[in-house]
Amino acid sequence: MATNSTAKNHLANKKNKSNAPQQSNNQVNTIQAYLKKMGPEFERALPKHMDADRLGRIAMTTIRQNPKLLECSIPSLMGAVMQAAQLGLEPGLIGHCYLVPFYNGKMKETDVQFIIGYKGMIDLARRSGHIESIYAHTVHENDEFEYELGLHPKLIHKPSTGERGDMNFVYSVAHFKDGGYQFEVFSRNDVDKVKERSKAGKFGPWQTDYEEMAKKTVIRRMFKYLPISVEVQNQATHDETVRKDVTEDAESIYDQEYIDIPTNEEQPPQEEEKDRSDVSAEKAAMDIE
Repeated sequence: MATNSTAKNHLANKKNKSNAPQQSNNQVNTIQAYLKKMGPEFERALPKHMDADRLGRIAMTTIRQNPKLLECSIPSLMGAVMQAAQLGLEPGLIGHCYLVPFYNGKMKETDVQFIIGYKGMIDLARRSGHIESIYAHTVHENDEFEYELGLHPKLIHKPSTGERGDMNFVYSVAHFKDGGYQFEVFSRNDVDKVKERSKAGKFGPWQTDYEEMAKKTVIRRMFKYLPISVEVQNQATHDETVRKDVTEDAESIYDQEYIDIPTNEEQPPQEEEKDRSDVSAEKAAMDIE
């Protein structure tokens, strides 16, 4: 038999569910307004082949595809989009970079982590002008694969034409314009060790695009052997970082143990999170005026 208490709880839950779409639409409108206002700042940061309007549209598409981003603090979201602008990478659609929400247990809010993707790493490397081609491939159980190091390194990979089985290696190769080359090979165990050290290892692209992240990992490891500028090397350090607003420097979250992976138990109540978003929006507005 229903009690007054259970009836009240039922009505409250129904009310919260009915208000959710409106709150979501309000947040979408707020974020769109901030992206538009930030347009001139993005334009100054972007390379010539990109424009702020396109970046804003791509960012909104990414946000709509991952509703968790609507729960993030607006300053950190704008900071992540600014990182994409400064590196000339497009979030989400083509795998240049990712905007990944995570719960900040110390600040009691959801923030955005900026993660460079496999294609983003390749794009950064090519900007040096010294690389003829650069690529990465995964190796599976039924492939023919052999490599040697030493005085005469070699690498042979013949993918299986049928069922390839599970991935067990990943490698990257860079051919230089002067005729030289460099390659790097990781076992799946090597990749998993990197994944385990990452604060984003249990969510985001590590879960949805594991093989792409494996390729990105082995390319990133190869960066120190490539003839690329210090500027490009520094750009690669923006990987897996977070900005608290558009003006602050990006910070790695590896050493910030108070950053927790979001779970249903750790998420703050909806109204409380909404209030923090409003406060964050006011702060962002002050920062960009």
